[in-house]
Amino acid sequence: MVDIEKLREIAREIISRDDVRQLIGYRQGTYGFRARPAFVTDPGEVDKLIFSPACVNNLATYITLEERLPVPRGQEPDLRKVAVMVKGCDSRALVQQMEEKAYERERILVLGIPCTGVVDMDKVEKRFPGVLARGEIVLEGDKFLLTYDGKEEEVAKGELLADKCTRCRYPTPLVYDQLLDEEVARFADDDYADVEALEKRSAEEKWAYWEEKFSRCIRCYSCRNVCPMCYCEDCVLDRLNPQWMRRSVDVSENTAYHIARAYHLAGRCIQCGECQRVCPVDIPLMELNRKFYKDVEELYDYEPGTNAEAPPLLSTFKVDDREDFIM
Repeated sequence: MVDIEKLREIAREIISRDDVRQLIGYRQGTYGFRARPAFVTDPGEVDKLIFSPACVNNLATYITLEERLPVPRGQEPDLRKVAVMVKGCDSRALVQQMEEKAYERERILVLGIPCTGVVDMDKVEKRFPGVLARGEIVLEGDKFLLTYDGKEEEVAKGELLADKCTRCRYPTPLVYDQLLDEEVARFADDDYADVEALEKRSAEEKWAYWEEKFSRCIRCYSCRNVCPMCYCEDCVLDRLNPQWMRRSVDVSENTAYHIARAYHLAGRCIQCGECQRVCPVDIPLMELNRKFYKDVEELYDYEPGTNAEAPPLLSTFKVDDREDFIM
């Protein structure tokens, strides 16, 4: 587990540098066991920084918001670095963003956090309902220790661990300037058992399944807004001229929205699971994304967010590519 005092000391040194304008990290939330993003611009604020199994947010999402150019007329761009804390899965978003030339590597300073797993906050709040006072979660061996309202409770790690962590291949960040703890070994290989179970269903069963899921969608766009790979300034799904999609909330339009977004993430989704985490109506979006992820890996031997020097999957051309599928 990351030494918090070491983390704060390094953060204080970084934010004191003239070439760094802010550090994006984590701080304790306002209620319950939650942690929330922190945006530190002053050395006096670093004592609020934390890292714990409750730090579930993928902070890479904020990098593309901070680095968006050009600036308004009359203003000069602030070209100082943005520092960011990233877990292993988060770091893949940085790698993929850099693959796509969203920004240059020298524009960011990365604090890598080897991750031993984060909690699924829905599981936590189901197990400990109604906890409003601030609580804390730490990992001790194979158990989570939860402290709240003057009480302590131990829970087996597997009961609260986020599903994505059980199949994590990259718990240690793939890109960093400073690593804040020792490297963590790969948890497990992904056997895609959940995807294969879905693939075995008939077309009718698949449609009935997704029709029920997409019928819940309220088109709040939380999934898009939280995704580190949905950083287009002009989203085609928002366009009115031409209008690709109506604003009506019904199964047809909802299905079109989610299918279009899934195709946009093919070869780009890094499996951080943020879209599913923030969905207010519990649509299992990662089942759809993971199907594309599995196909991309099997067909093209490609894993998004693992090699910043590689070209993005769908922007390459090889003269020796097989073309036997072309009529």
